[in-house]
Amino acid sequence: MTTNPAPAVVLASKSAARAAMLRGAGVAFVADSADVDEAAVRDALQRNNADTATAAIALAELKATEVAARHPGALVIGADQILDCDGTWFDKPSDMAEARVHLMALRGRDHRQFSGVCLVRDGVTLWTHADLAVLTMRSFSDDFLHGHLAATGDAVLSCVGAYQLEGLGAQLFSAVEGDYFTVLGMPLLPLLDVLRGHGVIVE
Repeated sequence: MTTNPAPAVVLASKSAARAAMLRGAGVAFVADSADVDEAAVRDALQRNNADTATAAIALAELKATEVAARHPGALVIGADQILDCDGTWFDKPSDMAEARVHLMALRGRDHRQFSGVCLVRDGVTLWTHADLAVLTMRSFSDDFLHGHLAATGDAVLSCVGAYQLEGLGAQLFSAVEGDYFTVLGMPLLPLLDVLRGHGVIVE
C-alpha cells in the first residue's frame, strides 16, 4: 500500500521569529517572502476602517497568494501582525530613532497585538485564523530605554512595536494576556492542527 507524499510547505515570510516557530515545532518548510507593499496595503485598509483582525488576515492572504503562484501544489503559510494602541496602528520601525519613538509611545500603556495566519494552495485560501494578545508595557525610565535599545540593537527593527518578547523585550512588560506565539507574530497551535489535517504532521 502506498500513501501520497505530504505536500510541501512554504512560509511566505522573511520573519526569523516565524521561521523559528515552525522549525522548533518540527515542521519542514522553505521560506519565500512575498513581494508586496505591506505598508501601502495596511494604510489603505485603515483608511477604509477595516478592523485590525480583518486587516491582519487580509495581509496574510495577500502575501500567501503572491508566493503560492511560485509554488504549485504547496501549502503556503501567510502571516501578518498589527499592533493597535488606542486606534493607532504601529508598524516595524524604520530605524533606531523611530524604535525609540514607538517604545516611548507605548510606555505605561496597554496595547493589542493581532496576528493573522492563513493557508493557501494554488491561489485558493484553505483556512484563516486571527488571534489577539493584550500587553501592558511598564513605565520604565528614559535611562532604561537608552540601555535597552543599545543592548538589543538593530534586531528590534524587524519587530512590530520595536520589541522581542522572547528576548530582552520581556523586561519592557508588566503583564501579557494571550497566547505567546501570537505575540511573536503567528498563532502556532491552531496552524499546527490544520497542518496535521493536511498530512504535513503525523497525527
